[in-house]
Amino acid sequence: MTDLVKIERREGVMEILFDRPAQKNALTLAMYSKAAQALREASDDDEVRSVMIVGAGNHFTSGNDLFDFMQDPPTDENSPVFQFLLALRECACPVVAGVEGYAIGIGTTMLLHCDMAWAGADAQFRLPFVDLGLVPEAGSSVMLAAIAGHRRAAELLYFGDFFDAQLAKETGIINDVVEGDLREFVLEKARRLAEKPPVAMRLTKELMRATDDEVVEIAMRKEAAIFVRRLQSKEFMAAVASFQK
Repeated sequence: MTDLVKIERREGVMEILFDRPAQKNALTLAMYSKAAQALREASDDDEVRSVMIVGAGNHFTSGNDLFDFMQDPPTDENSPVFQFLLALRECACPVVAGVEGYAIGIGTTMLLHCDMAWAGADAQFRLPFVDLGLVPEAGSSVMLAAIAGHRRAAELLYFGDFFDAQLAKETGIINDVVEGDLREFVLEKARRLAEKPPVAMRLTKELMRATDDEVVEIAMRKEAAIFVRRLQSKEFMAAVASFQK
């Protein structure tokens, strides 16, 4: 399944493409592992000046592939999901994302760790963790409240409803809503970043992240520990059973 994540390098840009359009780019453990490896390589390779993350077809990602996820659920921080989030959080060069269609669950929370993100007018975001009997992930319980305010974050996390690109912009999850060819727009932004002085760019990112790194990492680990326990809960099992009907 590693071929479901395509990695391409060009003009200093590493493109990470979730390429499973028939399943709305639902993410498997193998896909997480390959994306995490690519992000670590980007950090270690001076020739990579920026990273862009996009989805094939008409969707960014519909979140976890539930059946793959249930066959080998995460048990600790070594899980592919958590390793992907850490690699994204720790990526030394700037990371940008382009969102079309669904950005569900981790499809939304991963955007909080990107430096910038843009979405098409058709994008639909959702944070369905409570409805699944789970808790927020990726430090989103802290990061979303920090950028959107407590009340807006509570509304999005507690209700778990779909929300559109305009609201995602207003809450700070994305930079802007883009008309036209989103992927080409994001690639042009990534190219512009790649043309900047690379050491200055990496140092600037490091300085910007330094103030909240410890708080976010503590939140990520706390969420992950509770998330793992919740996978054994009756509420989660009932949600899975309902999904499979």
